[in-house]
Amino acid sequence: MTSYQLSSGDLTADRRAHYARLYAEGGDLAAAIDLQRQALDLAPGWAAGWQTLGTFSEKAGDLAGAADAWRKVLGLSPTDIFGAGLKLSLTGQAETPPTPPSEYVEALFDGYSDRFDTALVENLGYCVPERLAALIADVSAMDAQFAKVIDLGCGTGLFGERIRRTASWLEGYDLSQGMLAKAGEKGVYDHLRQADILHGIPAARLTGAEPADLVAAADVFSYFGDLSGVMAVAASLTAEGGLLALSLEAGPEDCEWLLQPSLRYCHGEAYLRRQLDRNGMDLLTLSQEPIRRDGPNTISGLLAVARKRPCTTVSEKPAELVPEAALTVALN
Repeated sequence: MTSYQLSSGDLTADRRAHYARLYAEGGDLAAAIDLQRQALDLAPGWAAGWQTLGTFSEKAGDLAGAADAWRKVLGLSPTDIFGAGLKLSLTGQAETPPTPPSEYVEALFDGYSDRFDTALVENLGYCVPERLAALIADVSAMDAQFAKVIDLGCGTGLFGERIRRTASWLEGYDLSQGMLAKAGEKGVYDHLRQADILHGIPAARLTGAEPADLVAAADVFSYFGDLSGVMAVAASLTAEGGLLALSLEAGPEDCEWLLQPSLRYCHGEAYLRRQLDRNGMDLLTLSQEPIRRDGPNTISGLLAVARKRPCTTVSEKPAELVPEAALTVALN
């Protein structure tokens, strides 16, 4: 989602913001900032407009001006659908949150869903679903059939497509309704629901549902800094002797987690190993390899498959559940 897509409600302000964006795209950030400020003089309560001003100011190197704009966004939109708090933390103006606002993540992927597969796979060379499926095959019998698979943060179903032939039952959960709609069109899932991984997965599952033989989180944990809560949830969904397969963006070895300019988190390998062990998981395989491109750079990822130890009590309880009535249903 881009902030200029949201109207201020004032046609003159929208027109000036439109020209501001054109100047920014042409590299004239001073003119863009001036026009965006004029738009905000006409529509001072326009949170998306302040977010855009923050972006222009950041690109122009005016971090103080950008921070002022992002604080204005937070005042107008406390749920932080624009991720202004994340931007403030990157500029040293606020503490780094352990997770981004769920409203921000949901809006981000709702706006991205129509072009997600093309943009990520074809344009950026995203390969996590294929590589994670290959690692799962390597640590299990090649013809293994999983009675139940849970795809956390299933997105448009890229991993689901690759695991379907070995899954007797496949469940997918995602925060974004737009992504779930695209996953549903592929017809590979037996059960799809909208849910926040930290707060809503157990409530969103079918009544009496058993743990899964395989739980997968392909390119999902990069939207969490502190992994303790989400790892505990994933472990609770995994049957004893079952597999947990996940990917992360690789960070410096001496770090636990860091928020990156992409507003995604990276993690250190030692931290991942500790989190798996604390939640009763024995690491079977761990691979550090390229997972996608980001402009001229290549993003390195950590891809892991672990097995849940028998008779294990995870170190932390899953986060408090939200009522099932609060969740939006998206069934095939």
